[in-house]
Amino acid sequence: MKNKFLIIATILLLSFLHTYAGKKPKEVYIPMDYSTCGYHASERGIPNVRNVVFVGNTKGDSHERIQKAIDYVASLKIGKDGFRGAILLDEGTYYIDSPLRISASGIVIRGKDKDRTVIVKRGVDRGALLYIEGRKDFVKGDTVRISRYTKAGSTELMLDGNLVAADKRIMIVRPCTKEWIESLGMNDFGGGLDYTGWKATDIDITWMREVKAINGSSITIDSPITSTLDPKYGGGFVVTGYNRGEITECGIENLTLMSEHNTWNPKDEDHCWDAVWMDNASDCWIRRINFRHFAGSAVNLQKNTRRVTVEDCIASEPVSETGGWRRCVFLTRGQQTLVQRCVSRHGRHDFAAGFCAAGPNAFVQCEGEESLGFSGSIGSWAAGLLFDIVNIDGNDIRFENLEQFQFGTGWNTGNSMMWQCTGSTLWCYSPDKDNRNSANGCWGTLTGNGEWTSSNNHVKPRSLFYAQLEKRMSGQNINGYILPRSTDASSSPEIAAAQLMAQESLTTPRLTLEMWMDSIPYSADVASNGLKDIDNIKYYKRGNDTHDVVAYGITDGHITSGGNLIIGNRYAIPWWSGRVKDNFAENGAKPAITRFVPGREGTGWTDRIDSVVNYLDKHNYCILDHHYGLWYDLRRTDHERVRRADGDVWAPFYELPFTRTGKGTAWDGLSLYDLKKPNKWYWMRLNEYAKKGAPYGQLLFNQHYFQHNILEAGAHWVDSPWRPVNNINGTDFPEPVPFTGDKRVFMAEQFYDLNNAKLKELHRQYIRQCLENTKDNGNVIQLISDEYTGPLHFVRFWLQTIKEWEKETGNNTLVALSCTKDAQDAVLADPALSEVVDIIDIRYWHYNTDGLWAPPAGKNMAPRQFMRKMKVGKTGFAEAYKAVSEYRTKYPEKAVTFFSQQYPQYGWAILMGGGSCPNIPVHNNKFLKDAARMQPQTENNATANYIVSGKSDVGYIVYALNDKDIKLNVEPGKYRINSINGKTGDIKTLNKSYRTSGICEIKNSKDNSIYWLERF
Repeated sequence: MKNKFLIIATILLLSFLHTYAGKKPKEVYIPMDYSTCGYHASERGIPNVRNVVFVGNTKGDSHERIQKAIDYVASLKIGKDGFRGAILLDEGTYYIDSPLRISASGIVIRGKDKDRTVIVKRGVDRGALLYIEGRKDFVKGDTVRISRYTKAGSTELMLDGNLVAADKRIMIVRPCTKEWIESLGMNDFGGGLDYTGWKATDIDITWMREVKAINGSSITIDSPITSTLDPKYGGGFVVTGYNRGEITECGIENLTLMSEHNTWNPKDEDHCWDAVWMDNASDCWIRRINFRHFAGSAVNLQKNTRRVTVEDCIASEPVSETGGWRRCVFLTRGQQTLVQRCVSRHGRHDFAAGFCAAGPNAFVQCEGEESLGFSGSIGSWAAGLLFDIVNIDGNDIRFENLEQFQFGTGWNTGNSMMWQCTGSTLWCYSPDKDNRNSANGCWGTLTGNGEWTSSNNHVKPRSLFYAQLEKRMSGQNINGYILPRSTDASSSPEIAAAQLMAQESLTTPRLTLEMWMDSIPYSADVASNGLKDIDNIKYYKRGNDTHDVVAYGITDGHITSGGNLIIGNRYAIPWWSGRVKDNFAENGAKPAITRFVPGREGTGWTDRIDSVVNYLDKHNYCILDHHYGLWYDLRRTDHERVRRADGDVWAPFYELPFTRTGKGTAWDGLSLYDLKKPNKWYWMRLNEYAKKGAPYGQLLFNQHYFQHNILEAGAHWVDSPWRPVNNINGTDFPEPVPFTGDKRVFMAEQFYDLNNAKLKELHRQYIRQCLENTKDNGNVIQLISDEYTGPLHFVRFWLQTIKEWEKETGNNTLVALSCTKDAQDAVLADPALSEVVDIIDIRYWHYNTDGLWAPPAGKNMAPRQFMRKMKVGKTGFAEAYKAVSEYRTKYPEKAVTFFSQQYPQYGWAILMGGGSCPNIPVHNNKFLKDAARMQPQTENNATANYIVSGKSDVGYIVYALNDKDIKLNVEPGKYRINSINGKTGDIKTLNKSYRTSGICEIKNSKDNSIYWLERF
């Protein structure tokens, strides 16, 4: 019986071996031709642009001199070769305190020596050292639908209509539809909660292409599309047009870029994050650069970049927390990017594509050393990636469904290829049959349902990219400077061969990529002889319009700018919400000044302060009401109270006023806070806004605290810097947190406890920090806290601390008393504290038609919790006017602001009551100057058909409450009588010269309800 089984087994084995021996090797699946990546689609080498100006090294801040050189070269004509010229920097260290900006085509920055020409960015700005940035100015023409199913990798498109021959530059759009999302299962990542799932339009892809040929309704484009276009999932369409604001032919090369940082903190983040940041640019390059100490990216290529080469660069010694959105070293969101022969040390995502990078993008012959995270795509659907001879030491390359990573990344790529790569684990999964990922000749732990061939074997050609490029260039011999590596050693060599290999291992060191990069010739001119010196060139770029310094203060009980009454609406900053997806930033985002998205700039991300000022000015806001974020990490949007497993935090980040220490681990996985040290970036941003907003009549309301953190949902407290587990200062609030109902938190009683000596001192130091960090801007107004319904004793302490600081420093700051009515009245009745108050801010109480809605202080209830328990009642013009005028009459030297119920509907009631910052549409300077000096006129306001604000030597404003004629007492003299449209602010003169002995009669009408009596 045993022999029978042995015979059968032998037959089966021989049959299997015969079948296997005759089986053809599995065909290598290559999704597309990736060789169109790089400068001019890699069809030409990076040129050696002639030098035109020299910048010698001097002590101090070199920003102005280098930027002057950039602007000077930008003024030169572009040559036939497409270049204006190169700026040559001498050997030595150039310190700059502001970023450099290239915003014109044909400009190159070159160092004399890669290691000895060094630019160091100083300061706490978290932007980039160098911006290469054109304008976003898309010209769009006709839209033609793509008529057929088109596979990823195709360069042939069949259209429903014809393109004219002139339409050389086009955009190809692949819409993200609900049906496609559901086919991939990306609408819900589990838990029955779909808020992180993909939504229609989230993952729209736009490829920027050039038309190479037109044949009827068929067109041939210069580079393949990277995702399949299927009509049942929305297909795609062609839009004629391009970004005419794009700049070209710019580069930086042959030097070292560094970020200065605080050496006391190994995880310091108050310094420059990115080295080179590029957007709205094409056919540019970055080569032979050393990058050191940056927290974010060595190279950060934004969405509107294409055909950019980054080569022969080394990024090392990053300084940052080890967490989300940090150390994304060589990062692209663009298309046709080539990153080759680059090394990253201690990066987190060494070689990465970001959210919806259109592709194709190629990483060729790159190495990550001691990597702290994976390479690949770190954002949703960055399709068409090539990782060619990429080694990630100690970490992974990932093509897969990342699921909840970074707020629902889901599938990070499709139609991507790993070729001859190594890593700890190589993840190669395919989203579906139309968008398959592939790996050939790869080494490591291999996982995934992608197309695998020749695993753990060396394959030929050595580089897929250069094999494809040579084929596309008709066999032209192209030197890709591929590091030579012997791959034919046998596991059972002959004895003589084994002896030879042993001898070689003793005498021949392994050739590293860095050694190989150093051997590649660099032939650009680095001689300064005969060059113009920037210090001898009389060139001055016309700067932006400058504004005179504007004085802010309290004039006759009104908040004024340059003597004019400040008018407009109040802008309340977002608390915590936000997304990093393009459609949110483009359509739904609102400005913020301490919201931070590393490497992303623009509204909804890291806002550019100029844009914030312009937005507020355009929309008639005069106040930016600012407080620190509800929480730092967007992961907390789930309102869970759990400790996070790691520091993989989600952006946008709402920065808090305290610095991280680089020590320990807080609840969010990053390091602990120090309540005694300021977050310098946070305060820099507040001051930058205040300075730039001042000429526009804009105020910064600086809320010291945010009470929402200590009342209501428990999730608001768990990441708070004040919680003991999150700081090094030993705050002794109870731990574990005493959640009510295991959900809510009521920490106000402990938080405002001044009997706790340690806590009291921390509060005192923090309040002084708020004052000290904003002392240089007169348009900053200090408030205790947003949503403040806390106890009176803490308000007293806050004001006493301000009073002590003003006395010690000799500084005066504008202070607004913003709290419950009982606390306000108690403070104002105390002469010692009342003198500290400049502004009475009404927002946590109001009059209504039944009387007064005024929650009491210190009852551990937030404003909206009171609103659920106490009926707020109905309010109107009369109630707003009453609240403001009462306080203006009682405290005429103080300004009054009103942001309570129904604000900003009753701007004219606020104005007539003598209030400040009324939301009215009048922008006449004379009117605003006069109104700032007027007071409510109670003797005239006794009548029921109008109210008056005025001053005898200035004039009067009359607000008619009905359409009855007006007869009022005025100072005898001569007046110009104007009517004002309350909705538009238009002013119309009714009587140029009206002389009266003391009685003014105005024939009223429904069209003219507001009158301005302008005194001559």
